[in-house]
Amino acid sequence: MDEATPPDHLNPLQRFGRDVKQVRLARKLTQKGLGRAAGYSEAYVSRVEAGLLARPSEKFAKGIDIAFGTGELFTGLLQRIDEGDHPSWFVPYLNLERRASRILDYSANLVKGILQTEDYARTIFRISNPQASAEGIEGKVAARIRRREVFDGEAPPLLWSILHEACLRTVVGCAEVMAGQLDYLLTAATSPQIKLQVLPFTAGAPAAHAKPFTVLRFTDSPTVLYTETRVGGRMHDVAQTVDAALDDYDLLRAHALSPDRSVALIKTLLKEYRV
Repeated sequence: MDEATPPDHLNPLQRFGRDVKQVRLARKLTQKGLGRAAGYSEAYVSRVEAGLLARPSEKFAKGIDIAFGTGELFTGLLQRIDEGDHPSWFVPYLNLERRASRILDYSANLVKGILQTEDYARTIFRISNPQASAEGIEGKVAARIRRREVFDGEAPPLLWSILHEACLRTVVGCAEVMAGQLDYLLTAATSPQIKLQVLPFTAGAPAAHAKPFTVLRFTDSPTVLYTETRVGGRMHDVAQTVDAALDDYDLLRAHALSPDRSVALIKTLLKEYRV
């Protein structure tokens, strides 16, 4: 990052890096000293200050807040940068997803965002945001991929994802993009924190009438249902509504292929995309 670059021309991560540098210098710390205090290398600090990382880690932000004595200033800045790459109506869900102990999802047409590859997500964002700049699209892609960080925490959630077969057969981008997406799903299915089931076309009516939805469960608060339309998302916490969604989820799960058979189907489709 050029020292002469006007603040208004810096992107959010460059401004974050500039602020880190300003506070570091005010505290009379070297990059090596700050890195040691935060548990990172001097090179990592240098890249953060230059705005060269796709996104500094949350652990780094917490570490420098402790080192600087700035409370949760940089942790909050990083979170707001992250949220800035998501539509405002999605942020409430995103905050709940980070706290959930269990995520129960049914996807009817597209693979759930947290399970998407970069190429798959990039294709979707380009189609849904035709006026967005290349930089804007890449910011959205990076933000979507960062959602996976919930699985790296001390108490990661269990994600149970039921994918309608249409998710696997609807070609997003091209065969190469789909092959990469299905290959990632196979990798995800090996994680102890992720359970995948495919709801086949042969399931009939239960699949045909179900709309996409997500249920979030918590250890310290009531269960929440999330539904989404073209114009935004909505959270539901009325017990009767949530219970009805859980009943629907149980029905979908009962009609879906077993995890092993689901993996077998994904492998078969992967071969077709690679022909």
